[in-house]
Amino acid sequence: MTGTETESPISPEAQRRLFDLARRAIEAELQHQAFEVGEAEGELAESRGVFVTLRRRPDHELRGCIGFVEPREPLARAVSRAAAAALGDFRFDPVTAEELPLLEVEISVLGRPVTIRPEDVLVGTHGLIVRQGGQGGLLLPQVAAERGWDRQTFLEQTCRKAGLAPGAWRDPGCQLLGFTASVLHEPTPPGRGERRD
Repeated sequence: MTGTETESPISPEAQRRLFDLARRAIEAELQHQAFEVGEAEGELAESRGVFVTLRRRPDHELRGCIGFVEPREPLARAVSRAAAAALGDFRFDPVTAEELPLLEVEISVLGRPVTIRPEDVLVGTHGLIVRQGGQGGLLLPQVAAERGWDRQTFLEQTCRKAGLAPGAWRDPGCQLLGFTASVLHEPTPPGRGERRD
């Protein structure tokens, strides 16, 4: 199969609920308290892959990005777990309680990854997963668009993320998967400035 499968969009009401869950999970984690999602219904009960990205205002410095590619649990639970886990992304210093008012939350709800040919990759539409020899790496669709990469650079950077040589995507033994994502931006709370987009 080539191309990617597109999942249904997330309704405005479900988006509001997801950002509320993400915020509550983050606050609970920073206070070392347990957080229970409760019973999920409708869209929030659908199993979806998801990533939560945390940035700090006003410079939009990346503070964490954690997620789950495979749709193995309800969306509500996946978002809350990813939001809490992003606070401790090993690539960065742990997020502190003092940073909480400055955090902006971005949620990427993933479509199901499928095999894709390199020439079918659309920058800004597709996210990529590269796997070879027990190593793997993933980049979300918005990463390539934000950085102004062309298709080849996107493929090479995904290989680097996997710890592979930049040209590994050309190897017949390299698995290349593509996916789409609904990228949800948290509304800017009053008094906290404008959103970056």
